[in-house]
Amino acid sequence: MCGIFGYVGSKKNAAQLVLEGLKKLEYRGYDSWGIAIRNIKYQMSNVKSTLVIEKHVGKIADAKLSSNIYLLTSNFALGHTRWATHGGVTEANAHPHLDCTGGIAIIHNGIIENYDLIKKRLVNLGHKFISETDSEVAAHLIEEYCKDTRNLGRLIPGIFMEAVRKAFLEFEGLNAIIAMNGQTLEFVAAKTGSPLVIGQGRDENFLASDAPALLSHTRRVHFLEDGEMARVTADKVEIFEVKTGKRKKLTLQTLNWKIEEAEKGKYPNFMIKEIMEQPKVLRGIGENLSGQIADLAKIIKNSYGTYMVGCGTASYAALSGTYLFSRICHRHVNFAAGSEFGYLIDFLTPKSLVVAFSQSGETIDIIESVGKAKAKGAKILAVVNVLGSTLYRMADYKILLGGGPEKCVLSTKTFTAKLAILILLAHALNAGLKEGTKLLEKAIREVETILKPVNRARIKKLSKKIINNQHIYVIGRGQSYPVALEAALKIKEVSYIHAEGFAAGELKHGVIALIEKGTPCLVFAPNDETYGAVLSGAMEMKARGGYIIGVSWRNHEVFDYYIPVSDCGDATNIPNTVVAQLLGYYLCLKKGFDPDKPRNLAKSVTVR
Repeated sequence: MCGIFGYVGSKKNAAQLVLEGLKKLEYRGYDSWGIAIRNIKYQMSNVKSTLVIEKHVGKIADAKLSSNIYLLTSNFALGHTRWATHGGVTEANAHPHLDCTGGIAIIHNGIIENYDLIKKRLVNLGHKFISETDSEVAAHLIEEYCKDTRNLGRLIPGIFMEAVRKAFLEFEGLNAIIAMNGQTLEFVAAKTGSPLVIGQGRDENFLASDAPALLSHTRRVHFLEDGEMARVTADKVEIFEVKTGKRKKLTLQTLNWKIEEAEKGKYPNFMIKEIMEQPKVLRGIGENLSGQIADLAKIIKNSYGTYMVGCGTASYAALSGTYLFSRICHRHVNFAAGSEFGYLIDFLTPKSLVVAFSQSGETIDIIESVGKAKAKGAKILAVVNVLGSTLYRMADYKILLGGGPEKCVLSTKTFTAKLAILILLAHALNAGLKEGTKLLEKAIREVETILKPVNRARIKKLSKKIINNQHIYVIGRGQSYPVALEAALKIKEVSYIHAEGFAAGELKHGVIALIEKGTPCLVFAPNDETYGAVLSGAMEMKARGGYIIGVSWRNHEVFDYYIPVSDCGDATNIPNTVVAQLLGYYLCLKKGFDPDKPRNLAKSVTVR
């Protein structure tokens, strides 16, 4: 979940390049940050350390390098933004971590599950630890494996890579590390879980945890596979198998995202930018993906058992799929949360199809579950936003959401993109792809209406009315139930107000006990078969003092506050979702929080 950026090449401002790269990756972790660079003073004096490190607690967005490190002209640097797991948020626990000699630095994503045993062994050998992290053991273990291979104070190229490989093979759990050698000016990276991308330039090379950070430098990238390691110098990128050390072919892909898509531009933050981009993203799906969707519909039709899985926001898209497929094409599909699906795979066969939803394609809960499904012989269809991501590479079939970089920690445009693809898939299975495209276009026009200033002002006004409430409840029925869950998630993720989504029919089975005078109750009431039943639930809540907020195709006397959303048939959930996104956004701003970086969260969850 942490941000990684490394540079080695001909430029002499490596520290600044890494700092700017880390700022582009802050959505991956932002409780602390650090940079290591080669110490040019090492060759001019008796300075022991070949590397210099600067670390800070807090966000990196407006950070500047101190004069000490900034003035050190260097062509070799490595940086990291942290999302804490082992050890508190302190400078000592921030990455990079040095070995005892000051010549090796490491950064690490994941959890070294057996770190305590390794640390005990290293302490007995005389190594000194300064942090509480599991990560620091990597630096010292690599140092230990290098001890007998020094030649006149200089590590022999190739020996360092072998030391990293041996150390990495000792680690239990899913991990990614980059080790930096201050003498030989090489990075050695290895991974079994967390993402790493290598960017190839001209007389320079890069390492990053996410491809968008590389767009301003290069579009030629290699996505490191699980079980691979890389040796990266200024003029060369080499790929090897971690287990055997055997050389592998370097395979490069070309990134097709635009640089401006990864920048805020005229917007104050990424969340509102990405909310406002939804009509363009949705229209791109309708115009460009019909052929792919028709092909994937045939694959789904021929499968014997279809399972839709995802985590967090993606799980609510998967759950929506079960309703859409039932209603539109009369086909049964199974749903499971990504983190739980690994416990529900006993019924999978080689005829099964698992449809896995993910923005990043790197979320560990999905990756592990999909891996278990593949082991059972099931085929995988990935609905994902990132070309070359782990899930993308694992899948037998794939479709890209086409959302461009989504840098706000909260997913917005990629959620509605998933709904759009599901609507089109369901209609394609019902031999009505044209009808699905018409519905999608209607939903797009309604999203454009909701995003007009006058309608955003209506939602902003609502946020002011309910800002001081401690609890918000959201209800829907049928297709609106997953949207109620997603609406509640958006509100609590970004505003930290406790919000819960419920199936409206379940109110009387316990939830209604939570309603008291003035409690905001968001009600999704589209023009479908659930309309009357949802209004009955709203009336029950109002009878207990609830403040009823109606999101519906027409006003009703039960609503204390009304947000109009035109009837878009089976695509109404798309504009309804945008209303919820805006409400969460304005609640966040009213409370003075940063919508792009909610506390305790990171964009891609790569630890268990």
